[in-house]
Amino acid sequence: MSTLDFFDSHRPLLFSIAYRMLGSASDAEDVVQDAWMRYSSADPASIRSPKSFATTIVTRLCLDRLKSARATREEYIGPWLPEPVLTADTEAPDETVERAESVTLAFLVLLETLSPEERAVFILKEACECDHAEIAATLGISVESSRQLLHRGKQRVAAGRSRLTGTSSSRRDVASRFAHALISGDNARLRDMLAADVGLWTDGGGKVLAARRPLLGRDEVLKFLVGLYRTAFSRVGPEGSLELTEVNEEPAFLMRLRKRLDSVYVVSIEDDVVSGIRIIRNPDKLAYIESQLATRGTAH
Repeated sequence: MSTLDFFDSHRPLLFSIAYRMLGSASDAEDVVQDAWMRYSSADPASIRSPKSFATTIVTRLCLDRLKSARATREEYIGPWLPEPVLTADTEAPDETVERAESVTLAFLVLLETLSPEERAVFILKEACECDHAEIAATLGISVESSRQLLHRGKQRVAAGRSRLTGTSSSRRDVASRFAHALISGDNARLRDMLAADVGLWTDGGGKVLAARRPLLGRDEVLKFLVGLYRTAFSRVGPEGSLELTEVNEEPAFLMRLRKRLDSVYVVSIEDDVVSGIRIIRNPDKLAYIESQLATRGTAH
């Protein structure tokens, strides 16, 4: 296999690194494309390890982007959520629960609490199984520094990390019943399905109507959902549709109003109750899923 063929065959891996680093599928695609340009222009004889070389390019490009992204996100209006991606049709036979957890929206938000360097080490070690020697070479640091960065990253992540419980099928079943309760306006059933400490985050980016702060606790979240029924879910059927799918390895439903993708609801399930709801309404963050849906429609 030529070095160029190697790059193409490892695009999914490189995209997964970039996406976890940046929290944006669109930016991750741009980074992989930039990496391809640099990779293809390099002297093949100088590339001793194609994987390490490609990973290094992608990681360093991501680190450069994160420097400017951090300032932008500090000025973001309302809660910031990652750009969602469909995962329902992806095939990953070697996917472990830990790797699936590392791409959930909750986990990607948690990674935002790490420094760019801590994030890079954590992702390369935990999600991509690189050893410390490879990571050190990629970041231009010592092996000991890599170990220290991973230790600090793990400590921060452990404090807020949530775990996927049940199976993909059982989580999807709970989400389906939750969606039905939303559409039918069954407030009693909704309340029973919400965890006592449930949280809800809405990302509108200041471009569409959205809650400007996180909502925490069953009563506050239920009140918000009741309002959503009046303004949005009661229109499903006459004016819109709701499609149950999987986004970032968790059950989700896509709401369309007048055939336009209005929002993505990602539902976190723990012990058969809803522990978190993340709603993405920022139009800029819906474009990637729309492109995935278009590709899926073409393929089918």
